[in-house]
Parts: sequence; structure tokens; C-alpha cells
Amino acid sequence: MSAHGPTTPVRGAPCWVSLMARDLESAQEFYAAVLGWRFRPASLGQEFSVAMADGQPVAGLGALAQSFQVAVAWTSYFAVEDADVTADRIRERGATVAVGPLKLGPGRAALAADRDGATFGFWEGQTLAWSVGHGRAPACLELRTRDAFEAAIFYAEVFEWASGRPGGCEVTYEHDQVIVHDGTHIVATLRGGGVEAAPDPRVRPRWHVHFPVDDIEKVTAAAVAAGGTVTPVTATADGNGSQAVVRDPDGGLFTVTSPEPP
Repeated sequence: MSAHGPTTPVRGAPCWVSLMARDLESAQEFYAAVLGWRFRPASLGQEFSVAMADGQPVAGLGALAQSFQVAVAWTSYFAVEDADVTADRIRERGATVAVGPLKLGPGRAALAADRDGATFGFWEGQTLAWSVGHGRAPACLELRTRDAFEAAIFYAEVFEWASGRPGGCEVTYEHDQVIVHDGTHIVATLRGGGVEAAPDPRVRPRWHVHFPVDDIEKVTAAAVAAGGTVTPVTATADGNGSQAVVRDPDGGLFTVTSPEPP
């Protein structure tokens, strides 16, 4: 993930998303063709780059999947004050810390999985000026899991959501979903039920990254032309927009979302 920047993120809030790719150059070519991103080097070494859109940082790409022997995937990172304390909380609650915490540039990062197997990361340190729902950064981060309320308890204990301490995130429970606020706007949503009912046994709980696009038909066509696969365009959960899930050529999944209904 990117660690170069002047911002101290809100404790417990998403602070970055990063693709763990097998080949950085190939991944850059795909995402440039599909989402129009440009790339610049990150401060963390040759295996990392920062995706830019409209002059603003959007996401990170890193050639990490082969190094860490993990699947190619988009990973959501959450800001923490102490990575070691966070790692201990995760283990104490029966979940897994798979990698780290590791020193990366001026900060420390780790990869983990919750009790249902959804992977996520956490980051100790400053970040780029970036926030879910702002500009071309992800429109939203969404955990789809078996029990949203149980998952919310886990993440609240790990990241101190709704702890009462100043400077953290608050949560509300609305219409069978948990909404996470950073004090100014919604930064994450936890939804349950759908995974457990899914007939496909390969469907597992995971954090979905939704990138905003203006023309979803154009983007999905570009993804197929660049070697990816795309699900049919459907309405968003609120019915006010459209979305499609894209799988890049290495298997990395992400969602593209347009404000226009299908």
C-alpha cells in the first residue's frame, strides 16, 4: 500500500486499497486500459506503484502475491494506532494474521483474515490524502459475509469502532446491514445473508472494492477486451445506480459502479 503522504487517517477507518498482483507491469496495463489509471512509483520500492486518476491517488498496486504466496486480490486496509496491538486483538478473537506486521517505508502493514475468512489489511502510520467516496477513490467498501452483526462485533473490537474514544469510527445498524461512519460520511458497509445462501461453494465472505465509473458499458467492454471477465450489469443495492463485477486476467475481483441505473 502507499505510505507516502501527510495525512493521519481516522482510527479504524479504511485508509487504502491495494491489489496484490503477480506481475506489476501486466496489472498496470490492464487497469490503465479499463479504468484509465496512470501510475507513479510509490515510496516503498520497485514492487509498488500508486494508481492516479484526475491527478489524485486512487489505489495501490504491488507485485506481492508471489512474494507472500497469497492469491491475487484487492485488499482493503484499515488505519490503526499500533499494529502489534491490533494483531493481538485479531488472534485473541480466533481470526488469523497471515503476514506481518511488517515495516514498509514510514509505516507498518499486515494482512489478516476474519473468522469467516474475509481478508483485510491494517496500517500503522500516515497515508496519502484519500477517502472512500471522494473523487475517484473507491465509491464504497462492502463486506459480504454470513452474519453482518457478528462480523461488526469482531471488527468493532479489533478497530475500536463505536468505542467512545474521540477520533474513531461509529456504526449504525440499518435494514440488516451495518454502516460504518468516519465522522463525516459512510466509509464501509457490512451485509449478511447472501453468502450463506449462495449455491456456489466457491463464494466466500470477502471485502468488495467498488470503483466509480461514468460509463459502465464502456468500462466492462474494455475489461473483456483486455482479457478480463465481467458479470452482467445489475442495479446497485439501493436501486439508484448500476454495477458489475470484474475479474482481471490474474483473478483479482473488483466492482465497477455507475450512478446511472441499468
